[in-house]
Amino acid sequence: MTDQEFRVEHDSMGELQVPADALWGAQTQRAVQNFPISGLSMPRAFIRALGLIKWAAAGANSELGLLETKKAVAIQAAALAVANGEHDQHFPIDVFQTGSGTSSNMNANEVIARLATQQLGAPVHPNDDVNMGQSSNDVIPTTVHVSAALLVHESLLPALEHLQKTIRAKAKETDRVVKTGRTHLMDAMPVKLSQELGGWATQIAHGQERLQAVLPRLCRLAQGGTAVGTGINAHPNFGAKVTVLLEEHTELEFAPAADYFEALSSQDTAVELSGQLKTIAVSIMKIANDLRWMNSGPLAGLGEIALPALQPGSSIMPGKVNPVIPEAAAMAAAQVIGNDTTITIGGQSGNFQLNVMLPVIAYNLTQSIALLAATAAQLADQAIAGFAVNQDRLNEALDRNPILVTALNPVIGYEKGAAIAKQAYAEGRPIREVAAEQTDLTDAELDRLLDVLELTRGGIKS
Repeated sequence: MTDQEFRVEHDSMGELQVPADALWGAQTQRAVQNFPISGLSMPRAFIRALGLIKWAAAGANSELGLLETKKAVAIQAAALAVANGEHDQHFPIDVFQTGSGTSSNMNANEVIARLATQQLGAPVHPNDDVNMGQSSNDVIPTTVHVSAALLVHESLLPALEHLQKTIRAKAKETDRVVKTGRTHLMDAMPVKLSQELGGWATQIAHGQERLQAVLPRLCRLAQGGTAVGTGINAHPNFGAKVTVLLEEHTELEFAPAADYFEALSSQDTAVELSGQLKTIAVSIMKIANDLRWMNSGPLAGLGEIALPALQPGSSIMPGKVNPVIPEAAAMAAAQVIGNDTTITIGGQSGNFQLNVMLPVIAYNLTQSIALLAATAAQLADQAIAGFAVNQDRLNEALDRNPILVTALNPVIGYEKGAAIAKQAYAEGRPIREVAAEQTDLTDAELDRLLDVLELTRGGIKS
């Protein structure tokens, strides 16, 4: 850039050049220069929440008679524009920045102040006006909670509900399909496909319950604690008014934290939420891997189902089609599990009155929520809803399954059953055929005892 493409800004440390078209000021520019580390900027969900907090703060200060109405209106309009994503390109600071997130807070203050100044035609100060009654030390923990709460409420919970409903619909469709159960990846007693899918659906339902359980704590906000938790330089009612305005705007039940010292110095709720996200990721990986195994083959694998064919699977082997959605889901789940480790370490970094890994916690937490939401939707729509059952393959495996002899145990005993199973397996013959030769059971008794659909209902068939 030439000198004409810069303007001179100043802060408490002196003057420096800022790109002429940038909405940010000196403190943001220093952060841009200080942290050229990853090229990763703070995520959209974080910037949205930060904008909403600045909007609510201006409204609260206006209601408390601390901020001139015209300034408050201009600040709120600018803050909502930031929240709505109209100026994301003016939030360039790297995730790996000062641990309090002060750089991102000042980035918002400077951008909003410049926009408000342009609208008002009079100076709006980033610290004195936009940041009134606030500190980075309560704004950024509040932003972590608000961004995560909004993503969970608006994206992840609906996506999980959709996945659960899709699984249950497929279970209903396959309720009379019986397949070989497997334990240790080895043949076991029969199960209905609907029972197998029902287990998946319950995993997802439990994940939803876990998220609902953490939401009340996630909606308790640090705003009002300012620098160290004492509320210095903020009106005593400021934090409560901010949460009321946020609740009205988002329809989430935000409230002030019960203890500002805890809210500033720890990120226990973020760690708790991340743990629930990790659990959901584990559930999704289990479902994805079951789908991969069931789809394996189509000739040399299990071949129980055929997943929708979405794209060619090989650059060298014509006709190969891979289970791309379950593979993508498993990778996304692995990322979430890894993010949880980073968030856990971040949560341990609450030193005295402030946690100093807030930006990386925010980045990983919002990424995990967004990944799980998108993955759940794709898994539902592109894999589970459209897979086809290979009934002939299922029946063939059931007929040859020597473990069916388990159903005869109450009548012929374990030792006799083991001998029949070994013979059937060695000779490649159905259990029913060998049992007819080795026991006194009639054809009718064998039909009843070895009815695979009845065996999925459990109990003793005496």
